[in-house]
Amino acid sequence: MNPIISIDNLCKTYDTGFEALKNISLDIKEGEILALLGPNGAGKTTLISAICGIVSPSAGTVTVAGKDIINDFRQTREIIGLVPQELTIGAFETVWSTVNFSRGLFGCKKNEAYLEQLLKDLSLFDKKNDELRALSGGMKRRVLIAKALSHEPKILFLDEPTAGVDVELRKDMWAIVRKLRASGVTIILTTHYIEEAEEIADRVGIINNGELLLVETKDHLMASLGKKQLILELNEVIETIPESLTQFNLELSPKGSSVTYTYDTTEEGANIADVIHSISEAGLVFSDLKISQSSLEDIFVDLVKEVA
Repeated sequence: MNPIISIDNLCKTYDTGFEALKNISLDIKEGEILALLGPNGAGKTTLISAICGIVSPSAGTVTVAGKDIINDFRQTREIIGLVPQELTIGAFETVWSTVNFSRGLFGCKKNEAYLEQLLKDLSLFDKKNDELRALSGGMKRRVLIAKALSHEPKILFLDEPTAGVDVELRKDMWAIVRKLRASGVTIILTTHYIEEAEEIADRVGIINNGELLLVETKDHLMASLGKKQLILELNEVIETIPESLTQFNLELSPKGSSVTYTYDTTEEGANIADVIHSISEAGLVFSDLKISQSSLEDIFVDLVKEVA
């Protein structure tokens, strides 16, 4: 199956000489959720803006559903919905008029039944006659999503969709995204919230300094780059780790009450059974043990440090 979005060596250099994007190449599959992670200024918003035709690339090509974003701008833009990071909506318009007007901008025929269901899905229907100025920040964010979906796009871009939104509302937004994906919509989101990517993304792309460091499925990323730790709680406090255990590079806790064995799941080495047996042979008695794995946040921080 051909990708719904294909990016080939995309570059963007501003007049100041700042390179916002450096040879970005990426294929996005139809119906997937792709999360783009990166610090402020990494190039996430610039990449989205280039795909949507808001920013002109300096080099490279982007196709959407097989159409070039420059030569076939109108056709590509018709199948894209964009939820910007900023709350760029009026104050005195109602929710209904805002969403209805947005649908009309794309030349779509009136479909009140669709818009009513859209507002219900976004928990906005009971506020359809409210002026936008009366809404909370979270509700305004929902209106932006409704505007972006008003013309029934096949692709939805969410630029920091839950910025400034409380935890409860954020989880509601995740549920909305899953429902959209289930209906066949391809979703690309940028986020500062690592747990957001862990929760809903199929694949994760990491951007830093305008470069796409990697794109992997979430599970593969965790398995290939994540580390696991075996933590043993000791019955008695010790001051130093016995010399017979130096081969395992164990780490003693500051209080001397536990030892930690860190290992890479992709590398050969001593297995957990060997470590536990050697610790017992060394005379250390433990009362409890647990295994923890690196989070996506740990992986992200390590990758950014490597290329800094």
